[in-house]
Amino acid sequence: MALVTGASRGIGRGIALELAECGADIIGIYEGNEESAAQTHEDVTKKGVLASFMRCDVANEEAVLAVRDKTLADFGKVDLLVNNAGIHQHLKSWELSLGDWQRVIDVNLTGIFIVCKALIPHMKERGSGRIVNISSCVAYTGTDHEVHYAASKSGILALTKSLALELAPDINVNAVAPGYTDTDMLVLGSSNEAKAVLNNIPKGRIGLPEDIAKAVAFLCSDDSDYITGQILNVNGGLVMI
Repeated sequence: MALVTGASRGIGRGIALELAECGADIIGIYEGNEESAAQTHEDVTKKGVLASFMRCDVANEEAVLAVRDKTLADFGKVDLLVNNAGIHQHLKSWELSLGDWQRVIDVNLTGIFIVCKALIPHMKERGSGRIVNISSCVAYTGTDHEVHYAASKSGILALTKSLALELAPDINVNAVAPGYTDTDMLVLGSSNEAKAVLNNIPKGRIGLPEDIAKAVAFLCSDDSDYITGQILNVNGGLVMI
C-alpha cells in the first residue's frame, strides 16, 4: 500500500500511476481539485489495484491523523509514503506577505513532517517501510522569484537526511529533486524564456511526470534496499551535484 500526497495531478498523479503499474495499491491525498482526483482515481484503478482518494490539507495535523486512521482501518498498513504535495507563488521576496511565506512553508515542509510523524510509528512497528520526499533542484540553486518555495525545498533535504539517520536500518528515507517538469506548476513566460531554459538542460527537453515517477518507483522498490539518506536529482543534467 502506497500513500501519495498531492496525488491528483502533475508529478503526484504520475507517481500514483507508476506505483500502481508496479502493483501497489494507492491512497491518494489531494487538497483541491475534485475532478482531477476523480480522474486519477479512475486511471489508477484501471491498473488493477485498489485505490482510495481522500481530500486533506497536509499542513493540518488533525486532518492528516484522520486520513491515517481511516487508511489503517480500511487497508491495514502503509508500506510506501511519497510526500509530493506542494504549492508555490511567482513573487519576489519583497512582494510576499508573512502569510504567503508561512503557507508555502507549512504545506511544502511542515506538511511532510506532519505526515511522516503520523505514519512513522506504524512503519516502525512493522519494521519496514520506504519514504520518498519530493524536493526540487532550486533547493541547490535558489530562485529569483519564489524564495519561500526554494527555502521549503531546501529544508526537505535536511529533513530527509535526518529521518534517514533516525529510522535506519529498517526504514529507508530518500528524496527526489526534479528540475523543470511539464506540469501546470511550470510557468514559462515567453518562447524566449522557454528556449533559454532548454539551452541550459543538457538532455535538451523539459522533464515529464513519468521521469520523476520512475525515479520514485525505484526508491520504493527492493532494488533500492541499500540506499537511504540520498537525494536523487532528476533534471536532465540542469543541476549536477
